[in-house]
Amino acid sequence: MNIKQAKEYIENTVRLYLKKDEFGEYRIPPVRQRPIFLLGAPGIGKTAVMEQIAQDMGIALVSYSMTHHTRQSALGLPFITQKTYAGVPISVSEYTMSEIIASVYDTCEESGIREGILFLDEINCVSETLAPAMLQFLQYKTFGRHRVPEGWVIVTAGNPPEYNRSVREFDVATLDRLKVMEVEPDYGVWREYAAEKRIHNAVTSYLDLKKEHFYRIQMTAKGRSYVTARGWEDLSEILTLHEEEGLPVDGALVGQYLRNEAVAQEFCAYYELYQRYKNDYDIADILEGRFGAAVRKAKEAAFDERLSLLGMLLDAVQGDMREVMEQAAFLTDLKNLLKGVGSLAQQEGCSVAQILERLEALSQGRKKLLESLQAAGALSDGDRRKHKNVIRFLQDANRELRIQSIARSDIHGDIQSIAQSDIHGDAQSIAQSHTPGIGQGDREGQAAYGFLKECFQAKVAGMKRGTEKAQSRLHALFSFAQEAFAQGNEMLILLTELTANSASSQFIATFGSPDYARLSQDMMLAGRRDELRERIAALDL
Repeated sequence: MNIKQAKEYIENTVRLYLKKDEFGEYRIPPVRQRPIFLLGAPGIGKTAVMEQIAQDMGIALVSYSMTHHTRQSALGLPFITQKTYAGVPISVSEYTMSEIIASVYDTCEESGIREGILFLDEINCVSETLAPAMLQFLQYKTFGRHRVPEGWVIVTAGNPPEYNRSVREFDVATLDRLKVMEVEPDYGVWREYAAEKRIHNAVTSYLDLKKEHFYRIQMTAKGRSYVTARGWEDLSEILTLHEEEGLPVDGALVGQYLRNEAVAQEFCAYYELYQRYKNDYDIADILEGRFGAAVRKAKEAAFDERLSLLGMLLDAVQGDMREVMEQAAFLTDLKNLLKGVGSLAQQEGCSVAQILERLEALSQGRKKLLESLQAAGALSDGDRRKHKNVIRFLQDANRELRIQSIARSDIHGDIQSIAQSDIHGDAQSIAQSHTPGIGQGDREGQAAYGFLKECFQAKVAGMKRGTEKAQSRLHALFSFAQEAFAQGNEMLILLTELTANSASSQFIATFGSPDYARLSQDMMLAGRRDELRERIAALDL
């Protein structure tokens, strides 16, 4: 199976293992909950999948690599304790709690989440002295005398012997206590993941053309050479940072991540072409509708150049869409919080101090939630940005309201001093007419809430501008593609990428796109889904 299928199986297994009966007891007793064993080549995304599962299910995750553990570190250290048996005092050896199990309890305490996944990687590379203890652990979920708390599902992973010389093959007695899932590399599945993680477009464009270079492990005269999914992802991150800093990208850099000389050389050559395409085509101009010369050039370009260009255009537009959808998620979350503040502001005698106190409480509550999810390892990148945006808004609003309150208090004090002077009557009228709304008794809370609404509406207006920009650039992309590629395979790829990517599909579903709807209908995308998949596969990208 591929890693996507494995993810679905693991999610279903964890869900069933955590299912309880009417008495609150687990339907499958912990002793009968077979640990899952993912067996697959290195670097195909086993650890990343566990993080995604924890985030999707809202449970905790504790990860450990078993390669560095000894029997003592896994079981705990021995110590002597005194016990009495039949009235006779006896010195007895006991063990401190295992570092691994202690980490599970620490995560429960720090996050407040009591259910989760304990993920042990490289499980079949443990030392000979630790192997018997691992057998006990896999069956009874205990290291020494200390048990993994209930509600924690054990998932393990390892490499086949051909990929790792340290591998110790499990005997039948051990395997019979595991749910074994053999996982194979699959570029199509990784390509979906790459779109969500915003893998550098040069990487995905290259692999679309050279899928056979996605994963490769072989022995050469110089030793073992390899290219893995992990290597491509790490290369993507360093490429992005090198470009931001204006640093060169050469064979020495690429070779640090792609440990296959032929693949590294071919990617370097492609990356140079990619940069040339990037300079030849002004992406910003095309997405603003100024693409006359670009159309003529694209019509005459080779397929790899056209595919790279389309990838760069999609990357820019989908980035706009992702930003809009993240803003929408943030504002929806924030709106629900501000409703509570609005109810407080309507109460008689509500003051600015009460509004400030509520904002501080909301900010601290969201910080604790963020820390809890981080401690549990159950926080996605999107949720992290959403929570941080909410915290920033609440803190900025709190700070601005305090500044306004202090400033207006100073003004009020000056007016009061005038009111106590010889022109008392006139000064009193000045005080009544010029004291700002935020300092007027029962209206303080309402005025403060009005300020919060203005800040919120400013954010909404910014999102609307972003939406209009994304829609305009999407329309320009369709117009350019229609002129440059007509009804070629590039149009099929364009529609498929927009449909498969979560950010663009959500954006189009939410805000609509007449171009997408029209072209989808023209190509009968909905009715010919299976045929389109076959055609995409036939392109041999």
